[in-house]
Amino acid sequence: MKKILSKKRALEIIKNFPTSKVLVVGDIMVDHFIWGKVARISPEAPVPVVEIQSDSLLLGGCANVLNNIFSLGGKVYGAGVIGADDMGERLLLEFRDRQINTDGIVVEANRPTTLKTRIVAHGQQVVRFDQESRLPIEPSSVEKITKYIKKLRNDLGAIIISDYNKGVVTRYLLDSIRQVISGKGIPVCVDPKQNDFFLYKGFDIITPNHHEAGRAAGIDIIDGNDIVKIGRTILKKFNFKALLVTRGEEGMNLFESNDKTTHTAFPVEAREVFDVTGAGDTVIGVLALCVASGATFKEAAALANIAAGIVVGKVGTATISLDELKEVL
Repeated sequence: MKKILSKKRALEIIKNFPTSKVLVVGDIMVDHFIWGKVARISPEAPVPVVEIQSDSLLLGGCANVLNNIFSLGGKVYGAGVIGADDMGERLLLEFRDRQINTDGIVVEANRPTTLKTRIVAHGQQVVRFDQESRLPIEPSSVEKITKYIKKLRNDLGAIIISDYNKGVVTRYLLDSIRQVISGKGIPVCVDPKQNDFFLYKGFDIITPNHHEAGRAAGIDIIDGNDIVKIGRTILKKFNFKALLVTRGEEGMNLFESNDKTTHTAFPVEAREVFDVTGAGDTVIGVLALCVASGATFKEAAALANIAAGIVVGKVGTATISLDELKEVL
């Protein structure tokens, strides 16, 4: 990291966080964790009986990306869709408690707020059940989100598209975003979920994991050489300025269209990995906040890698604080 980013330069970027404005557009979700212990098997079926000890509701999906930026002191805005239900109301209250503007969050009466419930016993996930709709959002919702972006566009330092394939990130929405920000020079960072990267074509930087990248390029990953082939194929095929491939315990690889070197590899920064849940949200949140704060893609990727190393050392959907980031630096 020293060659790419000195401590002095890192602190210069971080100093700009409070004045950097980032919009997060995507699938808003809630992660519900139920914690308990197993002492016996059910007499009704061969399944464990979990005695519940506690539970917690956490911001998930696009909302977790937003929360990561908020926890680092950045000025963040959110746009997405929730249902007209109790969970949707709780989400709005969470945002308002953080003094995050909710004007870009659209309520659809016939759509549930996406809720993922995980039952965890003795540190192991026993089961997960989801309440969601994956149908495309209504055209009127796209128009409301687009109108909100139009209102913000002159102040934004970066936009994040956080796609969890739950119906918010459609071709119609992405084309509308392209049209609204055309000529504004706002960097757009994409965390993809759909296999067809043509949907995101022409945006600035995309952050798939290695499986998603391999599928998009049509190349199976067998060894380290394949990731280089995948990176170059994706940049050329989809016209991105940069590609950041997250590879779990193998770290991350950054490819840039204007860089003559092959790529930049970032080793894993974590001392011990407990849980990778939401790590991708931290990566793209920190990456975009750094870009909005004046960092190059290499500098932003270096800081995002450090942040990911912190967050995977925590259990569940987690964020990092500015103090934690500074302490590691």
